[in-house]
Amino acid sequence: MLVPLVVTLLIAAKPPADPRLDLLDAMVEEINRNQVELKLRENRGPYFIGYQLKDYDSREVMARYGALFQDATHRDRKISVDVRVGEYGFDSSIGDELDLSFSLKGTSYLARKSAPLDDSPAALRTALWLLTDEKYKQALFNYLKKKGDDVYSVEDPKRPPSFSKESPEVQVGVRAPFVFSRDRWVAFSREVSSRLAGEKAFFDSEVRISGDKVVRYFVNTEGTRIVTEDTLYGVHVQVYTRADDGQLLENSREFYAPLESQLPGDALMKKEVEVMVTELLALRLAPTIDPYTGPAILDAEAAGVLFHEAVGHRLEGERQDNEAEGKTFRGQVGRQVLPPFISVIDDPTAVERAGEQLNGHYLFDEEGVKAQKVTLVKAGVLQTYLLSRRPVEGFLKSNGHGRAQGSRKPIARMANLLVESTKRFSAADLKAQLIAEAKRQGKPFGLLIRDITGGNTNTTSFGYQAFKGTPRMVYRVDLKTGAETLVRGVEIVGTPLSSINRILGTGQTDGVFNGFCGAESGMVPVSTVAPAVLLQEIELQRALEGKDRPPLIPSPVSLKK
Repeated sequence: MLVPLVVTLLIAAKPPADPRLDLLDAMVEEINRNQVELKLRENRGPYFIGYQLKDYDSREVMARYGALFQDATHRDRKISVDVRVGEYGFDSSIGDELDLSFSLKGTSYLARKSAPLDDSPAALRTALWLLTDEKYKQALFNYLKKKGDDVYSVEDPKRPPSFSKESPEVQVGVRAPFVFSRDRWVAFSREVSSRLAGEKAFFDSEVRISGDKVVRYFVNTEGTRIVTEDTLYGVHVQVYTRADDGQLLENSREFYAPLESQLPGDALMKKEVEVMVTELLALRLAPTIDPYTGPAILDAEAAGVLFHEAVGHRLEGERQDNEAEGKTFRGQVGRQVLPPFISVIDDPTAVERAGEQLNGHYLFDEEGVKAQKVTLVKAGVLQTYLLSRRPVEGFLKSNGHGRAQGSRKPIARMANLLVESTKRFSAADLKAQLIAEAKRQGKPFGLLIRDITGGNTNTTSFGYQAFKGTPRMVYRVDLKTGAETLVRGVEIVGTPLSSINRILGTGQTDGVFNGFCGAESGMVPVSTVAPAVLLQEIELQRALEGKDRPPLIPSPVSLKK
């Protein structure tokens, strides 16, 4: 029997439409319309327009005392518009410090920076249209005001252009999966916070888990068209106690990863929490020490914070020309600024180091410029600066470091700051050198600083060029036996370059510090990778001493234990 041959024609299914492209096209249509038509009478229209849309999806749970205190889901879309009048060499742009000194005209109504949560091209174009109109009027006013002010100023042949001209970038990134295992994190936060609340010596604690996704759309009149998707997860555990003398003490652990699956397992995080508990209980009983000036070892993470604050911020491009800044490194390109065995690199393209994911990774900066690896200091010699699209004398192109939080104005910022050394020693050798140096200086002991809770630095010309950090786990090293004794009650102070230039050697192993950095353009995710460093001299002053009484009776939770 003959069986009829059935021929099945397989037609490749057409992939579903990408709604992201509809929004991107809407932004392009509106930016093109404004570039052609937006103009006030005989005045100039904009020579440059940039649009950015950020779509935020955030999840967070937070527990205290074994109970859930927060269970939040948040969705938001924000737009930002950059309109420039004039030309690349001289345009309407002004620094944030001048915004209030220009005009208060046109402030009776300010356009909103919200975008529709619905994928509505018409609604998005309308929101962009209204904000573009407002930004154009401001830019035109600023341009005419700057032109007028220029009449009274002596021409400066070294004045850099107002804005760098960059090649267009076109990329529509892949979709980033965003999952948040709520049940897992609720159970984890309740369990860990219950454990912390049961410790009688602790009076407060918090366990917070967050997941954030940002879909970013960026277009400009130069032809850049970008869609990127990024996710970041964080687990934050913090606990507080007081020493018997009233000093407030805290300890914490933070874990970050771009994917939820890349976070450490629950068992490992709980193990780290137990280490945190042990450290804080020991710190509570530790003796205080007097102010100290002498040699010290900063462990890898603490060294990273020192380089971030003392060197990285001073290499941000906008600080080189701002008259309010101290301009520590201006005019120093090609000169020795660090010990010859130290190099400093910032690389936002780096994804991980030593198996740890880096917070500061990104593909394009907030101005649509491709992220670039930049060698800032090579063998102690300054090579360049961190650069946004605001040129610096001698450096007229961005190197992809214009960064900002939300819709703030971008400035040059760090991403992944990598400290490299060619003078490395084992931990035992570095400690032996610490002891030898302390003896040479006639000091009663050396110091070993395991970590720093945070740091800040003054880069302005008002006041001293100082660095301040709060060390958490500080150990006094006995010069005879090498024994380490935990101490408390001090904070790091001093002039940053003085400390950095007194590095005698570094450790063999790099440490990764992930966190967020706050500056004029807001909070941005950053990382530092550095080895431990032996400083010939560091200055520690007495920390602010609290004299507050702890709670007078035990917490209800601890009574159940």
